[in-house]
Amino acid sequence: MTPASRIFVAGHSGLVGSAIVRALRARGYQQLLLHTRHELELREQAAVRAFFERERPEYVFLAAARVGGIQANATRPAEFLADNLQIQTHVIDAAWRCGVKKLLFLGSSCIYPKHAPQPMTEDCLLTGPLEPTNEWYAIAKIAGLKMAAAYRRQYGFNAISAMPTNLYGPGDNFSLESSHVLPALIRKFHEARLAGRDEVVVWGSGTPRREFLHVDDLADALVMLMQKYSDEAPINVGCGQDLSIAELAALIGEVVGFQGRIVYDASKPDGTPRKLLDVSKLRALGWAPTIALRDGIAGTYRWYRAHAAEPRPEAAAAARFRRQ
Repeated sequence: MTPASRIFVAGHSGLVGSAIVRALRARGYQQLLLHTRHELELREQAAVRAFFERERPEYVFLAAARVGGIQANATRPAEFLADNLQIQTHVIDAAWRCGVKKLLFLGSSCIYPKHAPQPMTEDCLLTGPLEPTNEWYAIAKIAGLKMAAAYRRQYGFNAISAMPTNLYGPGDNFSLESSHVLPALIRKFHEARLAGRDEVVVWGSGTPRREFLHVDDLADALVMLMQKYSDEAPINVGCGQDLSIAELAALIGEVVGFQGRIVYDASKPDGTPRKLLDVSKLRALGWAPTIALRDGIAGTYRWYRAHAAEPRPEAAAAARFRRQ
């Protein structure tokens, strides 16, 4: 992959896709193929095939996906399963048929078994039951990972899969109905501080442990993997450290400046007890993250305050899908 290569970033306006674009541009890559959902509907096979035949990308970062937290997965299971299956199937197949040199598929740490040994190595995949609160998304992502591996094995297609941990950063979805835990907590603490409330209620017991990686660190790792990694086996991308949800909530409260108390609603689901990735394979390639969690949260909070009044694409998309 050179600065003159034609690179398609699928999902370039999302959290991960926009970070990949920033990373590529910072390294001098100029031939980026970027299309919004309105310009290119990835759930429509004919549109995807026509795009690849017309634009002939050489490299593909497949970051487009239907994503969301526990509540979104619980209330929209069909979208999480069908949309992701369609997107990844259409893009991977068209990329192979049109001679793409290399494709990177984005999986997720949520596809590992609920009670996988910690930290989770890549070979934990499919060794036990999934976490029920996100099984629809997980099943779709497992299918995408296996499709990339199958096309490599049968057709010699240079497709690789990366398994990122929980992500956050500028451009995140802060909706209380569909976001992940970190951005949701930033919004909750921010609104509580502005309203002068003396408590914030957090879903679950606060005991589950999670690993968080800034999305700009992820993008840096993905560009490196596109250049250096070529194997059927997926590779984990994380920082190798975790903390409890209670510790995360306390940290976000400090960053935001909230002075009240934190209350845990144990009637709400916790999800997987722990999700920590084994990143030995990634470290062996010479990569490590550079953004500390507190610094990353502070930067994300600054971004949120600057953009809080803007409508979020996720909310509009959810409304549109519900109407169909």
